[in-house]
Amino acid sequence: MREDQLQVFLEGVKKYFNQVSGEEIFVGTPYLVENVIPAAQHYSGVIAISGKNKGIVYFTSPEKMAKRLLELMGEKDTSEANLMDLVGEVANTIAGNARSEFGEKFEISVPVVIKGAPDEIMLPREGRSVVIPLEWKLCQAAIVVALYKDKSRTPSN
Repeated sequence: MREDQLQVFLEGVKKYFNQVSGEEIFVGTPYLVENVIPAAQHYSGVIAISGKNKGIVYFTSPEKMAKRLLELMGEKDTSEANLMDLVGEVANTIAGNARSEFGEKFEISVPVVIKGAPDEIMLPREGRSVVIPLEWKLCQAAIVVALYKDKSRTPSN
């Protein structure tokens, strides 16, 4: 994945955190990992990608970060259900931003939010994932992008 393509995912998360908190989120240096053991925190909002590209994009967050975001939004109910909804909303915002940038051939699913790491079955078998580390209010999170070109699709598809 090219750096300019990764920037699209970064812009989505930066925009989200700026709108919710009025603060910048620190973005670390992206790095590659094998698709054997997924990088994950307490909650992960996973978006499946299909179309010209296939794979997944997910936002993974510690519980503490999700609670702080809810509180900033004025939400007093920091139950697990609300924390999971929030993480799904962040993932959806990131993927939606990418879809508007990459066009209609970048098809996204509704987010699936899970506790812990996405099962390795969800990760594409080929290639590696790009992990984009994030830090906000001393909490570590990440966006993980595991995409590959769909070679089965021809220009007529």
